[in-house]
Amino acid sequence: MNIKKGIRTQRGANLNLKGSAEKIISNKISSSTYALNPDDFFGLIPKLSVNEGDVVKAGDPVFFNKKEPRIKIVSPVSGTIKSINRGAKRKIEQIIIESDGNNEMRSHKVDQWETLGRKELISLLLESGSWPFIKQRPYGTIANPDDLPNAIFVSTIDTAPLGADFQYILEKKYDNFKTGLTVLNSLVEQAVFLGIDAAFSKPFENIKNVQKYTVSGPHPAGNLSLHIQELNPINMGDKVWTVNAEDVANIGNFVLTGVQDLKRTVALAGSAIKYPKYFSVNIGIELSPMLSEVTITEDQVRCINGDVLSGSTSCKNGYLGYYNNTVSVIPEGNDYRMFGWLPFKDNHILSLSNTSFSKFFNKKGFSVDTNLNGEERALVVTGEMEKVFPLDLFPMQLIKACMIEDIEKMEALGIYEVVPEDFGLIDYANTSKLEAQEIIKQGIELMINEVG
Repeated sequence: MNIKKGIRTQRGANLNLKGSAEKIISNKISSSTYALNPDDFFGLIPKLSVNEGDVVKAGDPVFFNKKEPRIKIVSPVSGTIKSINRGAKRKIEQIIIESDGNNEMRSHKVDQWETLGRKELISLLLESGSWPFIKQRPYGTIANPDDLPNAIFVSTIDTAPLGADFQYILEKKYDNFKTGLTVLNSLVEQAVFLGIDAAFSKPFENIKNVQKYTVSGPHPAGNLSLHIQELNPINMGDKVWTVNAEDVANIGNFVLTGVQDLKRTVALAGSAIKYPKYFSVNIGIELSPMLSEVTITEDQVRCINGDVLSGSTSCKNGYLGYYNNTVSVIPEGNDYRMFGWLPFKDNHILSLSNTSFSKFFNKKGFSVDTNLNGEERALVVTGEMEKVFPLDLFPMQLIKACMIEDIEKMEALGIYEVVPEDFGLIDYANTSKLEAQEIIKQGIELMINEVG
């Protein structure tokens, strides 16, 4: 197998958590309602294409980007627009679609798609609603269809705690995945970069016309920011596109069938679940039907759309996020730890600090909760952030530059090279208890508004 380069890092940490999803897929789960959340699309300003009571097919536009109307978000199922929920200043927070159970799909003409030029192929992806699968660096927004990227990156590695196994997910979508890579190769001048696990590469051995690279090391070794920095660094004015591995298969399925089947394979995992496993569902499904099948073992739990480090808080009656392949369920941390400040105390709690013996206990995995185990403190130079941050930049200095909104320093310190999820482990490991991901997100929003 032709490997372009191996990426290996020792900076980071693997959090050994209980509740990994068993490799069993349930295909029979559905719900009466589905939801699209505009906040899932960072940087997008939604403008509605529908009204309450409208009937839609799967693949019909529901809203589009006000700044770029060609970028459409389409319905994952057929049915009726049940409600449009708004928040402060009439912000669109959620569009609820009541499924009719028929899953009638809007079809597109894709005959001889292999002969289409780059512009025609982009137009087809835009019209079908497949385009939001393609994200752009810097900033992690939906890609600008008018840009020509330097490279496209696809990673099949998820090193996050309880993260989905893409090798397992893609086993039954292998042909669609290969077709999707062919489509992406038509959008860029150099072959797509395909990241694979250094230890597990079998499903990808026969894929040609891509630049394969291996990845090894602790989390966040699987994050694309590290891969881009190592293989195709972003310079001023450069653009790099990224696509989730399963979404590559969804793009391949679309050009082969002409219908936009918005499927998502989800690892429902966590220590508060008795039978964690995988589900094949439509994007935007209610979480409650899946949760009822896996049996929740705690009275009070937190449902997280994504992994425990960088996911967003949901609830039992919430909905699956647009891009999420993982839903984590862990106990709420409502209890108070007596004398929790004492060293060597509570070694059942996972800690990255050398003052705790926890790393020598619970080899079978830790059951974590949402307790912060402390309050917000001063941001002190300790070097602890650098130990878990493999990118070649200074995380603490970048966080401080974002806090004071110093655009020139933010640029010099690498704001173009990161997205908030890169700081998920820093949120967990740093003793200041600052919300690093939220600070970086606000810094990126500032850059979008002031620099573009």
